[in-house]
Amino acid sequence: MSPEGVGRRPVDAAASSRANRGWWDGAADEYQAEHGAFLRDAGFVWCPEGLDEADARLLGDVTGADVLEIGSGAAQCGRWLAGQGARVAAFDLSFRQLQHSRRIDMETGSALPVVQADAGALPFAGASFDLACSAYGALPFVADAVAVLSEVRRVLRPGGRFVFSVSHPVRWAFPDDPGPRGLTADRSYFDRTPYVEIGPDGEPSYVEHHRTLGDWVGSIAAAGLVLTALTEPEWPREHDRVWGGWSPLRGRHLPGTAIFTCVRPG
Repeated sequence: MSPEGVGRRPVDAAASSRANRGWWDGAADEYQAEHGAFLRDAGFVWCPEGLDEADARLLGDVTGADVLEIGSGAAQCGRWLAGQGARVAAFDLSFRQLQHSRRIDMETGSALPVVQADAGALPFAGASFDLACSAYGALPFVADAVAVLSEVRRVLRPGGRFVFSVSHPVRWAFPDDPGPRGLTADRSYFDRTPYVEIGPDGEPSYVEHHRTLGDWVGSIAAAGLVLTALTEPEWPREHDRVWGGWSPLRGRHLPGTAIFTCVRPG
């Protein structure tokens, strides 16, 4: 790989965390400007397909529940949950994303508690939450998914539920292109080498980690959680929004998102 560019190479947990904290701090303004209207200030959108928790109800009735949003960004999901009667705490690795959460609070008169934290070391006491959720937050970017899932299990109460969405693993075999080129596989689905962008200093500036469906199921079990459902949202016929490599063209042929529902055994 060249000193500055894109490629695949092993990256450990510390380098992944450092790279993605810097990347999201730098990209937060553009991300919120581009996607904020779609996400809504107080909306729970699970994925680029537009699956809305108001319709899907993957978390069930949240009224009176203690809920943790993991990798919250500007905490749009957490704000929606609070509006449904939940008691919500949220965290993100990126301080700039949390500043956008504060901006939304000031614009809307809301007051959602957020904290800057790494998903591998949650700053919450054990058995503090009834539910945890993550819409593309943290888990695609961490080197050790079992460590993060184990932390989630620790902070959940017995019987608590964790629902999280990530890029569907099958997408990793295809170019991240919303057009026709994105319909032809050009790499092995079983190649788990992380996707890495390298900055001018030769260090990783952005990292994503690939796991197969089997890897995710194994990680969930290794963390002591029980998988109860896997949701693969279909692309709605009327939905014409392109988001990076997600598009109506690809969505008609390939799954773009996987949503895992897990519980901590009671």
